[in-house]
Amino acid sequence: MSNSSVPGHYKSVNNTLFKSKENKMKDFMFLFRFPPNMDHSNTSPSDFQALAKKWQDWVGGISAQGKLDSTGRRLAMEGKVLKPGGLVTDGPFVEIRECLGSFMIVKAENLEEATTLAHGCPALDMNGSVEIRPVVG
Repeated sequence: MSNSSVPGHYKSVNNTLFKSKENKMKDFMFLFRFPPNMDHSNTSPSDFQALAKKWQDWVGGISAQGKLDSTGRRLAMEGKVLKPGGLVTDGPFVEIRECLGSFMIVKAENLEEATTLAHGCPALDMNGSVEIRPVVG
């Protein structure tokens, strides 16, 4: 091996491979938030399938670009919140107007690119939102 760049964002120095700093991709978490009163119990099976396909197509598009790191599983609507002093409240959204539905981690060069990837998210069609946060560490 020479002391030159090796494919795959690795660099060879004295026959030892080191991760190259040329790879500028960073991890960003998408947090999908929905109105707490969202109810799919009256959604027809065909409408639910269409919604599932929208999610699959959107995530598949990010994956096809090589920018999908991982997807999180859906979160249940119920839960508890533990606050300082041992106070426990029911539901993760007692004091807020949205609830966290799921998350995924994408790779992007910066926050602007990550935000661009979030466009087209089906959560936006359901009166939800996508919070885009850099993953630290």
